[in-house]
Amino acid sequence: MRAFLLCIMAVAALPMGKAQTRPTAMEEVGKTNLPSQKLGVDDLVAVSVYDAPELTRTTRVERDGSVYLPLLKDGIPAEGLLPRELETGIAGALKSGKILVNPVVKVTVVEYHSRPISVMGAVKRPVTFQAEGAVTLLDALARAEGLADDSGTEVLVTRGGEVKHIALKALLNDADPAANFALSGGEEVRVPEAGKISVVGNVKRPGVFPVRGPDDHTVLQLIALSEGLLPFAEKIAYIVRRDSNNVPQEIPVELDRIMKREAPDLKLLAGDIFYVPDNKSRRNTMSIIDRITSFGTNTASGVLVWRH
Repeated sequence: MRAFLLCIMAVAALPMGKAQTRPTAMEEVGKTNLPSQKLGVDDLVAVSVYDAPELTRTTRVERDGSVYLPLLKDGIPAEGLLPRELETGIAGALKSGKILVNPVVKVTVVEYHSRPISVMGAVKRPVTFQAEGAVTLLDALARAEGLADDSGTEVLVTRGGEVKHIALKALLNDADPAANFALSGGEEVRVPEAGKISVVGNVKRPGVFPVRGPDDHTVLQLIALSEGLLPFAEKIAYIVRRDSNNVPQEIPVELDRIMKREAPDLKLLAGDIFYVPDNKSRRNTMSIIDRITSFGTNTASGVLVWRH
């Protein structure tokens, strides 16, 4: 009786249903499939031939645009083909080479290396990645973690010697679909830095400020960005601008009249230096007055009597 119970327990412990089998090489290859795009040089593909493990392998598209398999003397053209088109080519080569009568071939893409997109310039993290599936210009900028603080007003997209200028306003602010076009690989995306204007002299916060538009900076705007004028600023300021021969020229600015709205506000250009001089004579006069005032405050009557 005890032996009978042990037999029943052993039968109950056996797995029920269909026996588990290891996945075939073809099934394993199919798990890594990337979006189906035309192949190029250096792309890594997985080739699986049903019931022919000696032909199942990963291989790269060589410089001549072909893939090479054992038992086949010649390469099989792959560059510019979709994976399913390469499957047909491999099957035909195996059949014409009298290696297999009716080959069943599966080709999947493991890694793309022929579709690089480079993003550089005024972005937070310059990057180069492969165009896998649908990639737009916004996708590429997102891969670079967005624009840097000193980015300009446009994006330059270069492909095959042709350069496209895309306004950032149309791409980001206006959400223009035409500006957010698709990238297929082989493009260079560059975000130029904004032009800069330097503000120096008798202002509260001298600095360098980016120019992101033709009407972006005027004298009053730059004074505001510099947090205003310090005391004793001269009535005449200067714009230092280089001419066509790269020689600096001084352009007088009637700062006092502009501040009083008696003269039109002036526009500055990228590369300009806006200089607000200090009125030293007025500063010296006020310094003397301050000392006299301070001296009078420190005496009882405000009058000092000298006695011999």
